[in-house]
Amino acid sequence: GRAVGWRFALAVLERRRAVTVLQTVALAVGLMALLLLGMTRNDLIDSWRNATPADAPNRFIINIQPDQREPLRQMLARDGIDDLLYPMVRGRLTHIGGEPVQAARFEEGRARNLVEREFNLSYTDALPEGNRVVAGRWFDGKRPEASMEEGIAKTLGVKLGDTLRFDVAGQQIEAPVTSLRKLDWSSMRVNFFVILPPSMMQGLPETYITAFHLKPEQASLGNALSARFPNITIVNTELILRQVQGVLDQVIAAVQFLFAFTLAAGVTVLYAALAGARDERRRDAGLLKALGASAATIKQTQYAEFLVVGGLAGLLASIGAIAVGWALSRFVFDFSYVLNPWIVPVGVVSGMLCAFAGGWLGLRDVLRQPALATLREA
Repeated sequence: GRAVGWRFALAVLERRRAVTVLQTVALAVGLMALLLLGMTRNDLIDSWRNATPADAPNRFIINIQPDQREPLRQMLARDGIDDLLYPMVRGRLTHIGGEPVQAARFEEGRARNLVEREFNLSYTDALPEGNRVVAGRWFDGKRPEASMEEGIAKTLGVKLGDTLRFDVAGQQIEAPVTSLRKLDWSSMRVNFFVILPPSMMQGLPETYITAFHLKPEQASLGNALSARFPNITIVNTELILRQVQGVLDQVIAAVQFLFAFTLAAGVTVLYAALAGARDERRRDAGLLKALGASAATIKQTQYAEFLVVGGLAGLLASIGAIAVGWALSRFVFDFSYVLNPWIVPVGVVSGMLCAFAGGWLGLRDVLRQPALATLREA
């Protein structure tokens, strides 16, 4: 009966322990890669969408001149858009802690790129929305102080108390870092790496920047703004995000194709191991027939063996995908990890199907030869 078939299958797997481990691991690696990709892809896109509010800014306007600030603000207000315009001052970082900044001293490519270009500085008395002080204190505006984004500070090796010096159109401004900020980049608001008190920025050349949410029915506003203020640049982040998602989908499709080959390789290993032991399998089947086992019982033994190997491979693949997915969410993408309940059942069922397919191909002709002929050949 079925119980006999399962006992025979477990005995066969125990007798061929090394081959069983090889088959299980080979299949598990390919399955884990596909499960992880599917899980990470969905988590990435879902987290990206969920982290960005529905009314998040989808238009940025840069290069707003000081004399255009008020008429542009009024024009936005007439369409029900009441967003802040932020001052922006371009400055090159020349010294950190009194030491001249040289790109060659930084090992990280991002750090070298940052110090080779100008920073977008801003000024305000109040801590901007979406900013949180994680070290030090927010400045009171009574003395020269600087607030820096924590990630850029880490990249450049800047610590609390270090003095930053910027060259702004030939003028030198200098201030110690008295606070580090964490920013909510997913909000799509205007953010700045370095913020200074207004008292430090008086008389420096500046432009303004703003970000706002433009509804589909307000699309004509963009054309009207460009016509009224031809020097401004309007950036459609919605279009950029769609392009990024399109590229991401193409990359994921290509990686899925490669991982499918990995899974196919695992099935091939299973097939090759079974095909290589085909003569031994024929002898085993012939002996079982001679001892009175029916063809149905022997088939059940083979099928049970495939299902055990596939189920174990699927379970290992699921556990591995969950563990790696959690690590990626926690340490790489900084997303809150949500366990997908379908991962384990899908992994186990997929493993069983793959193992069954490879096993059936490898052993489909084992039972065709009569038992007496098989035992004579042995």
